[in-house]
Amino acid sequence: MELSTHQLPDLSPFRERLRELDAEMADPAFFQDSRRAAERSREHQKLTRLLELYERYNACERELRESRELVADAETDADMRELAEAEIPEREAEKEKLHGAILEAMIPAEASDSRNTIVEIRAGTGGDEASLFAGDLYRMYTRYAEAQGWKIEVLSANESEVGGFKEVIFAVQGQDVYRWLKWESGVHRVQRVPTTEAGGRIHTSAATVAVLPEAEEVDVEIDPNELEITVARASGPGGQGVNTTDSAVQILHKPTGMIVKCADERSQLKNKTKALKVLRSRLLEQKEREEREQQAANRKSQVGSGDRSERIRTYNFPQGRMTDHRINLTLYSLDALMQGELQAVLDALQEADKKAKIDSVLEGVTASG
Repeated sequence: MELSTHQLPDLSPFRERLRELDAEMADPAFFQDSRRAAERSREHQKLTRLLELYERYNACERELRESRELVADAETDADMRELAEAEIPEREAEKEKLHGAILEAMIPAEASDSRNTIVEIRAGTGGDEASLFAGDLYRMYTRYAEAQGWKIEVLSANESEVGGFKEVIFAVQGQDVYRWLKWESGVHRVQRVPTTEAGGRIHTSAATVAVLPEAEEVDVEIDPNELEITVARASGPGGQGVNTTDSAVQILHKPTGMIVKCADERSQLKNKTKALKVLRSRLLEQKEREEREQQAANRKSQVGSGDRSERIRTYNFPQGRMTDHRINLTLYSLDALMQGELQAVLDALQEADKKAKIDSVLEGVTASG
């Protein structure tokens, strides 16, 4: 649907919500919960901007109407008519721009966008080559994170014999981490000639990526009675770094069957803490996914499902090509992308998602009109 359909919905619910926030923020106890206060403040700013845009839109409509009336009035002198005629295309362009900005401002904020993130990368089909590719993806994300000034903490790593990862789980901390990395969930496919391939044949392998918003204890309540915790001696590749104590931790969440293992630390307590952090985030992601599925009718056209079983991207090394299948984006800058220069891809995914959401807003306007 085109944005030129200048029908806007009733904004009275947004005004009412702003009044509620004004009252809440006037309460002396408002800032006692700093996280809640920050979320409410961001919502207040977003609503204020939306209503300011709407006021300017209405003013623009009035100015446009007045200019057209001056042009149509036979008693208007020639100079005034010329000025009015010159203003009409300017006001029309401004009105069109404001219309799009209002629809964009009406898109609900994603509650998890500002959260820190846990990323899980697992080698898929392809044996050793898949584990090497999992290692490549890990380096790609860590380099992107470093360029953003984000902090990386490895929570669990299971290295393969050839130098990659069978599985690696790491936390990313920083500004709006989940907002950018959430697009990476899914199957990443690689096409290249393995170093062990004497005949020069191209092999296809895959790795899966899961991006989870980091959960806090207040987000997900875990009953200790629903956990089965076992410890074991952590294995290692040999040498001085071998863990000789029973510090590896495995946690089974009995209601869901989720299993989390952590053996990176020499301390059993630290491994348990890290494992619980991952479990909490997986449970939050499951909860949010179920909520998204309940709203599926409104989200059909959005970019990807976030399902880690969905093939989202192909990395073709012989052609130096990366293709994101969700938005039919192909870039011939694979070397740079693998060095962490992902911003162009993530920007394109953000823009496609924004357009899909605006279309959804417009469809809602048409349905209620």
